[in-house]
Order: sequence, then C-alpha cells, then structure tokens
Amino acid sequence: MKNTALTDIHISLGAKMVPFAGYNMPVQYEGINAEHTAVRSAVGVFDVSHMGEFILNGENTLDLIQKVTSNDASKLVDGKVQYSSLPNETGGIVDDLLVYRIDAGTYMLVVNASNIEKDWNWISKYNTYGVEMKNISDQTSLLAVQGPKAVEVLQPLTSIDLSSMEYYSFKKGTFAGIDNVIVSATGYTGAGGFELYFDNVNAEHIWKEIFKAGEPAGIKPIGLGARDTLRLEMGFCLYGNDIDDTTSPIEAGLGWITKFSKSFVNADKLAEQKKAGVERKLAGFEMLERGIPRHDYEITDAEGNIIGKVTSGTQSPSLQKAIGMGYVKTSFSAPGTELFIKIRQSLVKAVVVRPPFLKHKK
Repeated sequence: MKNTALTDIHISLGAKMVPFAGYNMPVQYEGINAEHTAVRSAVGVFDVSHMGEFILNGENTLDLIQKVTSNDASKLVDGKVQYSSLPNETGGIVDDLLVYRIDAGTYMLVVNASNIEKDWNWISKYNTYGVEMKNISDQTSLLAVQGPKAVEVLQPLTSIDLSSMEYYSFKKGTFAGIDNVIVSATGYTGAGGFELYFDNVNAEHIWKEIFKAGEPAGIKPIGLGARDTLRLEMGFCLYGNDIDDTTSPIEAGLGWITKFSKSFVNADKLAEQKKAGVERKLAGFEMLERGIPRHDYEITDAEGNIIGKVTSGTQSPSLQKAIGMGYVKTSFSAPGTELFIKIRQSLVKAVVVRPPFLKHKK
C-alpha cells in the first residue's frame, strides 16, 4: 500500500487510517461530524495526495483532450479549470476529472486515485496526436483547504490575491516560501476554498505553515469520512459509487459536461441517448422516516416493486436528516416523487429532491 508524503503526520495526529484506492489514508481524526462542521463553519485541510495528475504537452494537446473528454475544452483559457468526464466506448464513464489549461499547448488532468493507471492507458490509446504525456502523480502532493475561512488563513502565506480568484480558476506562484505551487479555487465540499499542488518534498513544510496560520481560525485536519458527507450534501458524484463504467453521463445528470458541439469518444451514441431519453436517472432523495440509506440498498415503489438502487447515502450533519442518491426508473425521478428505501426488511419512505441538498453560496 502506498503512503502520501504526510502519512506520518496523520498517524501522529491520531488519525484512523484505512486503505483507500491503494493508499493508506486518514478516514477521520476526532470524528466525522466535528470535522464536517469545521469545514462548513470555519476551515479544514484534506490530504488528497492520492489523486492522479498527468501533464499533457504539445501543439496537438487540445485535440487529444477534445477527443477523450466530454466537455468542450476549447472554451478554456490559461488559468481556468473545467470539470469533465472520459466517456468509454459502451456508453459508460472511464472516470470524471478536472482539466487545467496551463498554456495553449500544456494541460494538467487531475484524475481519481483508483483510476490512475486505467485513465493513463485510456488516454494513451487515443494519443495519435504526438502529445507528450507525463504522469506526475507519485511526486505530487495535493491539499484541499476548504471552508469559509480559507482565504483568511491562506492569504498571509502567498502574494496571489486569493479573494479575487474566480471559482474554477488557478494561479501558479509562491506559497509558504515555496515556488511553483498551483493554487486552485476548486474543491469537493461546496464550502469554498482552494486546492494546492506541489512537490512531495515540500509537503510537511506547507502542511505545518497552513496549520500555524490557521490556528486562530480553528483549523482542523479532515479525513475521507467527512469528505464524503460534505460532497454528498452538494450532490457531487463519487466515481465507483454514483458513476462508473456502466453509467452514462446522461443518466448521471452530467449532460451539462457533455457537449455535442465537437466529436469525442462515443459522442454519437450519447447524443442519441440524450435525444431518445434514458430509462433510468440518478436522483437525489431525502428520507421522510428514520433510517439511513446505504450503497446498494434497493429503492422501491409503494407496492415494494424494485425501481432502482442507492449509490450513496448518509446522515447529513448539516441538515440533521438522512439523504442519498440512486438510479431510479426515469418515471420516478421527478422532484416530489415518493420512493421507499428497503432497509433490512422495512420499506422506509423518502422523497425525490434536486441536489444540492444544502442550498449554498459559493
């Protein structure tokens, strides 16, 4: 199992460590609810160095990215980030990812930890464009500093004007005395904040500087457990749960990152699907009765007929109620539709709602 450059620090802080995507990762420190609340109300730091980063370089880089991703990367300018997906040839999704435009010929792709090798092989297969590809995942650390106090904590550590950065933009500069740090106004929590990319050798120094600067704001280390509850309150998909090789971007509600103004892998079939409609859709729901929906629980109608399956579910710390997402027959996907989640032998009532569950301000 791989470690991140910060594994020893997590252990020294008393983190509960678990295997995740081939890495030894902190799932929680003081507890999921306390960590979740810290991010929503103040600021927290996630070590997400397990994520993958590829640098693509060459005059035809955009052509390759346009071929393998579903979103329209030609809309990017230097310093902008785009959420996208890698469609497969059978209607599913190889992975979801972020596309960073560094300059006209240079892009960084940020992919899920469990899919690094798979994504690399997939993109390489379509690289008939002479694009130079470099996998920098193993030498790159990534911290997500999330929450309403993130600017206040990080600003003293950099000359980059953080408060003027637009959502889904990034800048490269000096951070905590270290050059060439990418500071990105992105994150997976809906609480605002930044993600920082830098070389592993600088990881402990940067972590310590952030925590020193964040002490007055009540900064806390945050594990994967709260990362999951935070992203679910926003209705953000998690690869391997809500999207995978068998789910189409149209079914998953990712039509907004699937642009048919260009040619990409399996575009024709997905366009047909969009036109004809899909038989199932990813729907968000809130529980109306006591019970927590778990991954793979059956979703039924009032008569107990199976109409779908839960992909993600939790007790929302912010809302104090149970929420979830799952694929259901399209006729049951409209907001306000009553559903039932089969928990052990009971049918527990829920209602379809449109994510985000937590109505938020960016």
